[in-house]
Amino acid sequence: MKIQRKPDWLKMRLSGTAKFASTKKLIAGYGLNTVCRAAMCPNLQECWSSGTATFLLLGDSCTRSCRFCAVTSTSDLPLPDPEEPRKIAKAVRIMQLGHVVLTSVTRDDLADGGSKAWAATIDAVRAENPEVSIECLIPDLQGDHDALHRIMIMSPDVLNHNVETVPSLYGAVRPEADYIRSLEVLRLAQQEYSLQTKSGLMVGMGETEQEVCRVLDDLARVGCRHVTIGQYLQPSSKHLSVHSFVTPECFDRYRKYALESGFRHVQSGPYVRSSYHAVDSVINK
Repeated sequence: MKIQRKPDWLKMRLSGTAKFASTKKLIAGYGLNTVCRAAMCPNLQECWSSGTATFLLLGDSCTRSCRFCAVTSTSDLPLPDPEEPRKIAKAVRIMQLGHVVLTSVTRDDLADGGSKAWAATIDAVRAENPEVSIECLIPDLQGDHDALHRIMIMSPDVLNHNVETVPSLYGAVRPEADYIRSLEVLRLAQQEYSLQTKSGLMVGMGETEQEVCRVLDDLARVGCRHVTIGQYLQPSSKHLSVHSFVTPECFDRYRKYALESGFRHVQSGPYVRSSYHAVDSVINK
């Protein structure tokens, strides 16, 4: 298959800064993982240059094999690092963050799905940084209510769980995930724990505009009021091919539709990712 050339609106100029270097050194010094690097985020340069990063819990490898994701997939994973919560809390303090985004790989190999490590990290970050606001971008934890409760009872300022794509593409894109289960995670967080919920999806994988709008309707129906929509970019030749490069005009239509559907905060654009400008979700509660 011939590789599509990126259109002009997807060309990005990169430049290093002293802040980028210091952020990189701090993360490496504490032996921490970030989704910025593990998922090959196109905004890494911008975010690290501004002193922000999304911390990746529970290692840098995942038990699932989503075909869009750059994170390494394997079934042979070590136990979580018991010092990770403390290290992340210290990094947040040194970086002087006002808002922190925590996410994790999916750990279906753990009985609790990693939820105890999640709770310990939230607790450690708050103990060392009492003024910080926290967004948690969580996996579905196989829909285990006990595991989800362990995180949701910690009352993060924003509970984020990405549906990632439209239902018709789940088999090809997210074979171990379930669309209805993901909606239930968001419904549970908003309706039973009164949390501000957020979700996101990648486009350009073969979905139609009508399907994206139906996903937005489903998210609104379960009380989700914050959404991110970004262009899928193929991490390597082993991953799902880009079906199409969505135009800026189409991203504008998605944004307008979401706002008309009741969303309070919408990030819709080619380089948007789920934690991009994440603090705006707190501002726009």
